[in-house]
Amino acid sequence: MALLPRLLKHMERIAPQSLAQTSWDNVGLLVEAPFPRVRSTTDTPQKVFLTIDFTTAVVEEALRDPDVGAIVVYHPPIFRALKKLQLKDTKSRMVLQCAAKGVSVYSPHTSCDCCEDGVNDWLVQGFGKDGTIRTFEPVQNPPEGHPNAGMGRVFTFNEPKPVQQVIEQIKKHLGMTHVRAAIHPSHQSGQRLIASVGVWAGSGSGIVGHDADLYLTGEMGHHEVLEALEQERTVVLCEHSNTERGYLKASLKPKLEQLFAQDGGEAIEVVVSKTDKDPLVVV
Repeated sequence: MALLPRLLKHMERIAPQSLAQTSWDNVGLLVEAPFPRVRSTTDTPQKVFLTIDFTTAVVEEALRDPDVGAIVVYHPPIFRALKKLQLKDTKSRMVLQCAAKGVSVYSPHTSCDCCEDGVNDWLVQGFGKDGTIRTFEPVQNPPEGHPNAGMGRVFTFNEPKPVQQVIEQIKKHLGMTHVRAAIHPSHQSGQRLIASVGVWAGSGSGIVGHDADLYLTGEMGHHEVLEALEQERTVVLCEHSNTERGYLKASLKPKLEQLFAQDGGEAIEVVVSKTDKDPLVVV
């Protein structure tokens, strides 16, 4: 079986498209190359290339490797309708380049947010096993293999912790030296400890109002942060894609590798982009 049908089958198992927020999101096979690439030599396997964002640098990195036959990009490069495909438009140009080179593009996005062992489950792993996990917004009638699917996660510590200790756990898990935080005065003073953390990868305005002492997300609007503080919550912001990128190497890559190895087809190598990074830095 060719690479693309195998990839589609495995991604559907990992992150079923039925879990996506289809009212606004765009997931699944976004670019189907009409003349798919084949292996450059019989000595090297075809590759699936993983990235969070679809940028010029990332596309150039993927296309430089003649063995890359498909790109899995977390954020969909085609989000709104494209009325024209012209090289002067950045997104159109990159999509055309992939199609011309025989490289198909797939995006799981909110399917990966909601699925079992998805982005939010990876994010919550930073708090260890000293607690329990539940889903903020469970999915009704979840697909097979994803009984706890849904948006967001809540980690409840067996023993509540000081806010700074929780922040250090977040920084360690994400490999960050700095995060942005709006710390409620009762947490800052130590009057109240953190008993629970609400996790919402990426853009987390939707987490406000949910029951948790601390909200961990990538980004949140100014007024949502103020509202969270009014509700006596602490907010930790790590920038959008920093809350997602580690999932690729820690979880998605080994899962795909295992499924490719078990499906009886030719060997497939799964690689993670080296140029993909959050555009915001501390200066």
